[in-house]
Amino acid sequence: MSNKILISGAGPGAEDLITIRALKAVQEADLIVYAGSLVNPEILKQAKAESRKLNSAQMNLDEVIEEMVSAYNKGLQVLRLHSGDPALYGAISEQMNILEEKNIPFEVIPGVSCAFAAAAALQFEFTMPDITQTTILTRRAGRTPVPEKEHLRFLAANNASVILYLSIADIKGAVKDFLEAGRTPETPVAVVYRASWDNEKIIRGTLNDIAKKVEEAGIKRQALIIVSEALNRNGKKSLLYAHSFKHGYRKDEKVEFSGKI
Repeated sequence: MSNKILISGAGPGAEDLITIRALKAVQEADLIVYAGSLVNPEILKQAKAESRKLNSAQMNLDEVIEEMVSAYNKGLQVLRLHSGDPALYGAISEQMNILEEKNIPFEVIPGVSCAFAAAAALQFEFTMPDITQTTILTRRAGRTPVPEKEHLRFLAANNASVILYLSIADIKGAVKDFLEAGRTPETPVAVVYRASWDNEKIIRGTLNDIAKKVEEAGIKRQALIIVSEALNRNGKKSLLYAHSFKHGYRKDEKVEFSGKI
């Protein structure tokens, strides 16, 4: 790795779902500033014994930047390790802006988002023909607000698959938003707690009963809410592999009837 600050995703949780590039960054780093309990400790064990590891959950932005810049100026390899993919709710924009102001080079390494780990655990795909071809990754307003036009009552007013981050603490409010947006009480919902971790938990239900099920399970954080008709996997088959669908790599496979059975 060249001497630039690396900003990386550690994946959704499972130690073998970190990318090869990110793992190499962990193994070569002299300083790792990681996102607290959201990063699997087994991943941190891959670091050099002499590397410093700082839990950013106990730090503010100024402290994070100070530690990274100080190490960088000493010629050390610095890794800012976020959970999932840093581009989703990673708060990396403010870090990159400050590094640019200080003329410090950096590189972003993508990661596997927990949304995709959750889809794998649920064994479904966000998009299915005749159901939806759109997926929305969003969150409800809480201590951190969302723009008014991005309120769930607007975003959910269609049949798109909606994946809610950082919203499990008020799942009753989320259900209310979906119902107000026009989704029916029978709409399929799944909640995935700590997707891909050893203690992963999946709760399935509908808008009518999911809040009660989540409350009974005691889940209050680190969980995704997925609202999608595609959870039932009852859409039409994709045209991509249909016999009659011609594209640049496959000719139209028309079957001639011979008159014989």
